[in-house]
Amino acid sequence: MSKHLLGVDFGTTALKACLFDEEGNCLASESAQYKLITKGEFIEFDAEEFFAVFKSTVDKIRKNYKIDALSVDTQGETLIVIDKDGKPLMNAIIWLDNRASEQAKKMENKFGIKKMYELTGQTEIPAGYPAPKIEWLKDNAPEIFEKAYKFLLLEDYIIYRMTGKFAASRALYSSSLLMNVHTGEYIPEVLDYLGITEDKLSTLYESGVVVGEYDGIKVTTSSLDQIAGITGAGVVKEGLMSETTGTALAVCAITNEFPPYFEGLKVPAHYVKKGTYCLLMWAPTAGAMLEWFKRSFCEGFDYGKIDVIAEKAPAGCEGLIALPHLCGTVMPENNPNAKGVFFGIEMKHDRGHFVRAIMESVAYMIKEYVDYMNLPIDQIRSMGGGGKSDLWCNIKSAVTGKTIVTLQQNETACLGSAMFAGVGIGAFDSVESAAEKIVTIKKTYKADSAEYQKIYKDYKEKEKKLMQIF
Repeated sequence: MSKHLLGVDFGTTALKACLFDEEGNCLASESAQYKLITKGEFIEFDAEEFFAVFKSTVDKIRKNYKIDALSVDTQGETLIVIDKDGKPLMNAIIWLDNRASEQAKKMENKFGIKKMYELTGQTEIPAGYPAPKIEWLKDNAPEIFEKAYKFLLLEDYIIYRMTGKFAASRALYSSSLLMNVHTGEYIPEVLDYLGITEDKLSTLYESGVVVGEYDGIKVTTSSLDQIAGITGAGVVKEGLMSETTGTALAVCAITNEFPPYFEGLKVPAHYVKKGTYCLLMWAPTAGAMLEWFKRSFCEGFDYGKIDVIAEKAPAGCEGLIALPHLCGTVMPENNPNAKGVFFGIEMKHDRGHFVRAIMESVAYMIKEYVDYMNLPIDQIRSMGGGGKSDLWCNIKSAVTGKTIVTLQQNETACLGSAMFAGVGIGAFDSVESAAEKIVTIKKTYKADSAEYQKIYKDYKEKEKKLMQIF
């Protein structure tokens, strides 16, 4: 009888849980929303409420289905501090929280970006990462720091509440600045700097390892939500890349070679498993600009109508270009002052030109990221809302010169976690065999790229000049 595998995806403001069988069929799904507590640079959430939301959601599925195994991927970098009785000593400090900016700068001065990259795979030391947050507690809340029995991230906190075990996935901890991205073990030099010992942290495991039980359900380790997402998309080997065009843009690729450091390196290398890394590039706004334009200038249009009017505009939009940087840029150049732009407007341009210009601008970012990573990519798997548009997928294929495919399963992070659960209990021999069995391609796009080669070159020249304004 096919095993029932539950994948739970714990995002920043929402949880999604999907139950799959061994063929990858989704049997049931539930979701829940929650609101963060924001006070200036402090962004928090009641840690116990995290588990309450999780339990309530899982219980809804358990009413109708037996669950054999589950795995929980989570947002990265959110820190939870508990006492010896397992009680949170304060609200969870969410990954978006920037209270530890001074401590992050001190760490950078102490270790240097080059050394930290070579140790952790991270190209910067943000205030939102766990290591600076722990130092912030030592400097600003010594009573909490001294009482702390364990410093946890969200996955290990949920695992602890389920099983009583302190266990976490290495594929979550690579952005903690606490773990060596090559060995998958904690970094003694960093722990000494923070004034903590390894027993203050969870035991680290590979993804898909059974670490306990929750009411008769086998519990396995999962990963960072982005890693779970690409796993559920079948991006589990070299030659494959994913792009997620939602509000933001995320582009991920797998490599077995750790990229060497160079001055100005921007792409972090996240741990997937020993000897395998996920390179991740992202932009704060992508689909968000199309949503803004639709809301502001195409009132009453659905996305199908948006596609129809954009399809009438030719490639290159007759000279109209868009810069989609409504919230600044992050990669490969960090410029928080960058703005959104429409340039080259003439009387001949209508709404369709503007929509297509936005779509092309996102495709150009993907092209830039593909070129920057410089990996041999055979295929890009398209996810998020942008993957629902045939026109947009064709534009992305034409601009990048790569085959674009979409997938049958939209909830790839939940599927990725379910795959980890299946590996843990032996339903699959490996993540790779699971992906081959259950990740199904929906549509394939292979467009002629010749026309866009000159258009892209012209775009980049104009973009360079426009970006000098900011």
